[in-house]
Amino acid sequence: MTPHEYCQQKAAASGSSFYYSFLFLPIERRQAIMALYAFCREVDDIVDDNLDPSIAQSKLDWWRSEILRLDKAEATHPVGLALTEVRKRFSLPTEQLLEIIDGMQMDLAQTRYLDFKTLRLYCYRVASVVGLLAAEIFGYQDRQTLKYAHDLGLAFQLTNIIRDVGEDARRGRIYLPVEDLQRFNVPASDLLQGEHSDKFVALMQFQTERAISFYDQAMAQLPGIDRKAQRPGLIMAAIYRTLLDEIARDGFLVLDRRTSLTPVRKLWIATRTWLKN
Repeated sequence: MTPHEYCQQKAAASGSSFYYSFLFLPIERRQAIMALYAFCREVDDIVDDNLDPSIAQSKLDWWRSEILRLDKAEATHPVGLALTEVRKRFSLPTEQLLEIIDGMQMDLAQTRYLDFKTLRLYCYRVASVVGLLAAEIFGYQDRQTLKYAHDLGLAFQLTNIIRDVGEDARRGRIYLPVEDLQRFNVPASDLLQGEHSDKFVALMQFQTERAISFYDQAMAQLPGIDRKAQRPGLIMAAIYRTLLDEIARDGFLVLDRRTSLTPVRKLWIATRTWLKN
C-alpha cells in the first residue's frame, strides 16, 4: 500500500462528510487534501481513543517530531511520507501543521471552556488552521479567500460541537462555554446525565445561531474569482448546514444520539453543489 493509498483508506473509513467534498478534485489536489485529512484523523484519534494521558502525550510528541522531519524528507509514517510529497506542490507551512497538534494538546489539558474567546482559540487550532491549509491546496487568487477559509473552519467546528454534545460529555469533555451554560441556566451535570430540557434547547438554539453567523460571514468573504476553486469547501458547507438544520428540526436531541446524513444524501448534496458552483 502506497502512502497515498493509506491516506485515502483512512479518509474513506472515517465516514466523514469531508470525504465527499474531495471526490471531485483533480488527482494531485485530491491526494494532497487526503494527506492533510489523514494527518488530522491520526492526531485526533489519539485524543478520542481515551488513552492514558501520558501515552496520548507521547504519541502527540511523536507526531510533532514527524512533522518536523518533513522539511528534511525524513518522515517514516505513511501520512508523513504523503505530506512530504504534497508539500513539494502546495504551500503547507510546518507551523500550521504543528498548530493542529497544539489543538489536540488542548484536549489533553482542558475539558471545559470558560468563555467563547477561549473556545475560539481551540476551534482555530483544530479547524480554522485546517481550513487555511485546505485553501492552499484548492487554490486561490485573492487573499480574501483565507478569511473565508478561517471562518468556515470555525463554523464547521461549532457544528461538530453541537452534534457531539452528548458524546463529548460521556468522554468527560464539555465544549459549550461555561458562560453560555450559566446564561441559559443549564448546569454541566445536565449534559453529563443527558438531561434534555427547554433550557437546553434554548442553549443549543443560541449555539446554532452562532455557527450560522460564521457560515454567513465566511460566504460573504469568498471572492467570486475563487468560488470555483473553493468548491470543496462549499460542498462541506452545504453538507454541514443541512446537518445543522436536521439537528434543529429534531429538537436538538443530541445528548443521547448522534445525528448524521446518509452517504447517498451527502453524495447528492456534493454533486448538486459542485454543479451549481
